[in-house]
Amino acid sequence: MKIYNTLTRQVEPFVPYDEKEVKMYTCGPTVYNYAHIGNLRTYIFEDIFEKTLNYLGYHVKRAMNITDVGHLTSDADTGEDKMLKGAKREKKSVLDIAKFYTEAFQNDTAKLNIKWPEIVSPATQNIDEYIKIITKLMEEGYAYESGGNIYFDISKVKDYYKLTNHKMDENLIGAREGVEEDQRKHNQADFVLWFTKSKFDSQELKWDSPWGVGYPGWHIECSGISMKYLGEHLDIHCGGVDNIFPHHTNEIAQSEAYLGHKWCNYWVHGEYLNDKTGKMSKSKGEFLTLSVLIDKGYNPLSYRFMCLNASYRKTLVFSYEALENAENAYKKLKSKVGSLQKEGSLNQEDYQNYDEKFKEYIADDLNMPNVITLLYDLLKSEVNDFTKYTLVKSWDQVLSLDLCDEPKKERTLSEETIQELIQKRAEAKEKKDYQTSDEIRAYLEQNGVRLKDTREQTIYEWID
Repeated sequence: MKIYNTLTRQVEPFVPYDEKEVKMYTCGPTVYNYAHIGNLRTYIFEDIFEKTLNYLGYHVKRAMNITDVGHLTSDADTGEDKMLKGAKREKKSVLDIAKFYTEAFQNDTAKLNIKWPEIVSPATQNIDEYIKIITKLMEEGYAYESGGNIYFDISKVKDYYKLTNHKMDENLIGAREGVEEDQRKHNQADFVLWFTKSKFDSQELKWDSPWGVGYPGWHIECSGISMKYLGEHLDIHCGGVDNIFPHHTNEIAQSEAYLGHKWCNYWVHGEYLNDKTGKMSKSKGEFLTLSVLIDKGYNPLSYRFMCLNASYRKTLVFSYEALENAENAYKKLKSKVGSLQKEGSLNQEDYQNYDEKFKEYIADDLNMPNVITLLYDLLKSEVNDFTKYTLVKSWDQVLSLDLCDEPKKERTLSEETIQELIQKRAEAKEKKDYQTSDEIRAYLEQNGVRLKDTREQTIYEWID
């Protein structure tokens, strides 16, 4: 396996600490809103990476955080907590917001055939871990108190900018959206490890700490969760390119200061998905979710297929024309695979030759465009149908495009639409308008959605 390492800025052989198990950490969502399709492109690439490693014979142990506190609207530790912003927007509690959008994110990943990581941990469940790390950083002089908050002092570590290849005196303000200067810091790139009550009186989630009642900064959460579940040596850390600075840069600084040794060997980042106006961002207001694509009639796996036709390290520009082309190509591909004879004799030589080529491509920095070309070459070749079908079924462990699955009943309703109808039904029942309530239930069933009323809430399931 060879992979591009942001840390060394080159494609290099992948050598894990322990051949028996690969430790992989991927940054999870901040669950204050729906994920947009640019976010989801990153999770698709990480999914491909994990499945590639498994296909090549590695055993992967993967962890992911769910950020439900501490991620501010600015990476310079200013602005309000995004979770609090979401709670105000929807007039709900932070925990209710976190639960709803975590479930929405999990539903989106399921629709894209993204494997849910073995370990998924909300930030709020690991407060003791952050306090333990910060305490040691304070004791050893890597952190200081200023204005009621605890900051990490970047001047105390060597090569702070090694992930970005910048120099200490270069101005990185503005390198990522929303970065501004904070006058309370000793150095402009110092970052908050712990916010006290001096930060926001309105903050809903707070915990006791040696430095006062408060809550963790965003960056400490990923370090704490990774070390808690994956240990002191991490093989792979993934995320989007917008995480390189300051988030991943800060993770390296605090983790290696705490541990006293190199923490992670391979930093792997996925490029942006842009629209015609530039990088997709929730801060722009309107943003594209998977539900929007589904409501327009697109199969979520057509979007996955679109992503697989480009290198994860190249910017991909989204347009409905491009998605339409991907959907048409995906339908034809599924139809071609579906027409193959599913019984017969396996040609071992053909199978081995094509599978070795497949492994060569996936091991070459996740070269999915070459894999897609190989797939078409296989289907056009003189190889017998059963061997073709067996190869495609095996490769789909990585591609996860359901190429060999029988067509499922099309799901025409999005998560957002279903939740809106459930809410309208609840309002109708409260007004004793049982006719409207029954009509909504019947409409949902006609579209493949079965409702189940529990004491706490109404849940739904898809009817196969």
